[in-house]
Amino acid sequence: MKRILIIDDHEIVRDGLKNILNEQPEDTIFGEASTPPEALALATEQDWDVAVLDLSLGGRSGLEVLKELKRIRPRLRVLILSMHSEGQYARRAFKAGAAGYITKDSPRAELVKAISKVANGGRYVSRALAEELVLDLERGSDRPPHETLSNREFEVMRLIASGKTVGEIAVLLSLSDKTISTYRARILDKMGMRTNAELTHYAIKNNLV
Repeated sequence: MKRILIIDDHEIVRDGLKNILNEQPEDTIFGEASTPPEALALATEQDWDVAVLDLSLGGRSGLEVLKELKRIRPRLRVLILSMHSEGQYARRAFKAGAAGYITKDSPRAELVKAISKVANGGRYVSRALAEELVLDLERGSDRPPHETLSNREFEVMRLIASGKTVGEIAVLLSLSDKTISTYRARILDKMGMRTNAELTHYAIKNNLV
């Protein structure tokens, strides 16, 4: 019997995932969390074979939640199920401790396969992502500029590129305007850019937004 913890702030997504998994022959016990505190509490209280984690949880980065889950339960297997494309977040998720990454527009059969593989101790990557990782190895140390950003800087960069103001980003991330401005300055410096327009152009060109 599998024990699966579903962490997503949308009830319809949690219900849909349970319905898909309940169609499988193996019996499953589900835990559900819609907020980071709920997720961390359930991870603390019980053992799970796998946690299925969304990256967008009401203003808090799922990557931060992933790191907290791995701190509480180092052996917990975590599969990221996200609306964000693999190119945007998959590498960062794996570096933070994820065992797999799959997008919400994936076929049902592929989702079941990913959860099963991760729950049984394996890692899940799509064929397209596997090819990208091989290309990364071939490129060696030639990393694109956005790969030098921290997870929080990357998140702020994407929000700036999507047209959000400093104030709007501050509200979304529960941070001060001053902190966001500091992040912006640090991002521009690391990326070798001077304006938001340059950031936006880069993000669009590299499919980051």
